[in-house]
Amino acid sequence: MELKSLLVDSKTTWVEFPGLDGFEVELANLSRKELVNLRKRCTQNKFNRKTRQFEESLDDDKFVIEFTNATVKGWKGLKMKYLEDLILVDISKQDPETEMEYTEENAHVLVENSTEFDNWLNEVVFDLENFRSEEPKQSPKAPRSVPGQS
Repeated sequence: MELKSLLVDSKTTWVEFPGLDGFEVELANLSRKELVNLRKRCTQNKFNRKTRQFEESLDDDKFVIEFTNATVKGWKGLKMKYLEDLILVDISKQDPETEMEYTEENAHVLVENSTEFDNWLNEVVFDLENFRSEEPKQSPKAPRSVPGQS
């Protein structure tokens, strides 16, 4: 039997965001191969006049969009009042119990503007244990950042 024949390209699962009751995010696992390809798509070669050599430069904005598209597939239970814990928002004219709908654009804004959500996302997406069963997972509260990630 070949190991290659057992590999799974991608798997999604629902993971509960810690501390925000009922807020679950559907996430896709990002393999090392997929991450390398994603980084390549977001890297540009620029000529440095001082060193007279080409240098690689990561386009951070493009990386956030590509990374979010590859990993965040949906969410449920993100109430307006929870946004106040994640990013600086004005919800004074909103019902705090209303849920923020999932769209790719809303996901980009959340990842780009919430350090807490971004750090949590990086931790959960690269932890294979979160993708081994079908039950929603409770992730740790104290996220760690992954070096070189958004």
